Amino acid sequence: MTKYTEQELLANLKSYFGFDSFKGNQKDVILNLLEGKDTFVLMPTGGGKSLCYQLPAIISDGTAIIISPLIALMKNQVDAMRGFSTDNRIAHFLNSSLSRSEMNQVKEDVRTGATKMLYVAPESLTKEDNIDFLKSITVSFYAIDEAHCISEWGHDFRPEYRRIKPIVESIGRAPIIALTATATPKVQHDIQKNLGMLDATVFKSSFRRENLYYEVRPKVSASKQIIRFIKDNPGKSGIIYCLSRKKVEELSETLVVNGIKALPYHAGLDAHTRSRNQDMFLMEDVDVIVATIAFGMGIDKPDVRFVIHYNMPKSLEGYYQETGRAGRDGGEGKCISFYSYKDITKLEKFMQGKPVAEQEIGKQLLLETSSYAESSVCRVRQLLNYFGEVMTEDCGNCDNCLNPKTQFEGKEYVKLALETILAVKERFKAGHVAEILAGKVSSEIKTYHHDKLEIFGAGNEKDVKFWNAVLRQLLIARLIDKEIENYGLLKITAKGKEFLQRPYSILITEDHDYEEADGDLNLGQGTGSLDPVLISMLIELRKKIAKKHNVPPFVVFQETSIEDMAVQYPITIEELTNIIGVGQGKAQKYGKEFVELIAQYVADNNIERPQDMVVKSVVNKSGNKVQIIQNIDRKVSLDTLAESKGLTMVELLDEIERIVNSGTKINIDYYIKEVMEEDVVEEIYDYFRTSESESVQDAIDELTQDDYSEEEIRLVRIKFLSELGH
Repeated sequence: MTKYTEQELLANLKSYFGFDSFKGNQKDVILNLLEGKDTFVLMPTGGGKSLCYQLPAIISDGTAIIISPLIALMKNQVDAMRGFSTDNRIAHFLNSSLSRSEMNQVKEDVRTGATKMLYVAPESLTKEDNIDFLKSITVSFYAIDEAHCISEWGHDFRPEYRRIKPIVESIGRAPIIALTATATPKVQHDIQKNLGMLDATVFKSSFRRENLYYEVRPKVSASKQIIRFIKDNPGKSGIIYCLSRKKVEELSETLVVNGIKALPYHAGLDAHTRSRNQDMFLMEDVDVIVATIAFGMGIDKPDVRFVIHYNMPKSLEGYYQETGRAGRDGGEGKCISFYSYKDITKLEKFMQGKPVAEQEIGKQLLLETSSYAESSVCRVRQLLNYFGEVMTEDCGNCDNCLNPKTQFEGKEYVKLALETILAVKERFKAGHVAEILAGKVSSEIKTYHHDKLEIFGAGNEKDVKFWNAVLRQLLIARLIDKEIENYGLLKITAKGKEFLQRPYSILITEDHDYEEADGDLNLGQGTGSLDPVLISMLIELRKKIAKKHNVPPFVVFQETSIEDMAVQYPITIEELTNIIGVGQGKAQKYGKEFVELIAQYVADNNIERPQDMVVKSVVNKSGNKVQIIQNIDRKVSLDTLAESKGLTMVELLDEIERIVNSGTKINIDYYIKEVMEEDVVEEIYDYFRTSESESVQDAIDELTQDDYSEEEIRLVRIKFLSELGH
């Protein structure tokens, strides 16, 4: 390949792209490639990776083969390149979306030398006629974009990427440049090994993006929180990621009915709709795209101001890649994620049926994600640590830095944790070590007889969660290391061994407990939290109304509803229907006095309500609620109904309870008569009539002593709430 001086490169950069200087280590990367050397580029999103192969391609003899994973991404890149050139033939893509005549035109432009960059999907690369064609041309180099797709430890593993090396060899060897925005040390090694480029020159940029703000919120009324956030940031572009297509559609519709310009994007939409929705976002005809991970790879919209994760992704690599789409112009970028451990367990269930090794990898990646979410340590330090980059200071610009949890002296805890790792000969993962410390007897602990260790239960004044938090902070402090390739076995570093010899003061913090999040408390800037004065007033009113109707207080409104009222301050019946657990029926029957009290309270105390808007909901298209009601109206047996919906009886009763709690009357007498004795029904019914507690668990604890089953108790409770609560 032709050698270029720095001045010649700068002249070409200015001529073709209009830039006066290179960014970061772009220049060194390009020079290395032009010298004919294999090159590995690890550069965060927004760092200018594409230029690292675009400029060399333009000024080199022959055509560069750029292997890219997505058709949408190729189109985007080709359009961008054509924007820099007067000749549209400079860049083409070769994939299944082309007609035969278009395909022939592409090949002709490549043969004549007019095309400097040919974008190819790995699937297209495997076709015999394409291989034969590529053998006949001069290949300047191969660029493998989104190279993390090669590694099964990467966040977007694609088996077809594994076939790149033999195909490249059959076409003819030329220098290789592999590029990715996210790679742990393990993934980096995998990429280089699989492409046969272990001797490649590695260029690694810092993963630190100082303009990005990271925050994790408990997943409580997430849709409501999202609407408020967007309303507080009018006219700003943003991406919201969901795990399922169904949730993408639902959330997109909810945003639209609440006056937000939003569109969905997922693989289930036809190619035309996907392309149109993407273009409308890029052209700013809409502000928000609600998407699965199918959206965004390689999307170059510099002014995305927020990236919201409705669900935590499957890996921290995926998370970093997706959040990296915010603030690529160096301006504001808010990255907000909603976390519930239930989402993590759902993802674990999805992995069932896959090969054991794949499940192990998947579980390990999920563990990293939940650990990140629950940790109270600086978010940026955690992310950088995961990618093998040491950051000695906190970022000062994430939720954990801005709202730090209290630190405490951890010297003895650290010492105990390190001694336990040694006691099990550095052959076990964090979860196992934490169980030993907390004295928790699990099947795995028993299998290895670790309950017989002297150190077993030495830290039993603290629970497993606490010890996991300690171990995570030891990882960040580099006292221990995690052997990723061995599924996360903990090893003590030289620094950790020094600590054991001469222990010193070390401060640690406890993790967040998002599962115990109390209502919709953290709703973003300018929003409130529970108003204790109003709560006590609402509870008094509830008592009064319960007495008037001769029902227990929880039949009127449950505690969660009261708490939500003390955050939202609803002052109309319509607003009241948007409170947790309040449907139209309940609002009409009991709501008038509540909204009058709240309106008076708001006026008397000059309260600025968290939102002066009604969060409108969309009809549940899944039809579960409607279908359940219709089937019960038709007196379908609940066993049959549960089976037809693919639910357990417990899950079906959960659904019916939700329907009843929101204000819809349901008559299940036909089923109760079928499965229960009349006197049993009466006795359980009488319990609820006199009970002050709204807790299902309290009822179960008390009534199961009289040999009533949980199912019987819940059935009668549904009957009771439906008859007296509506």
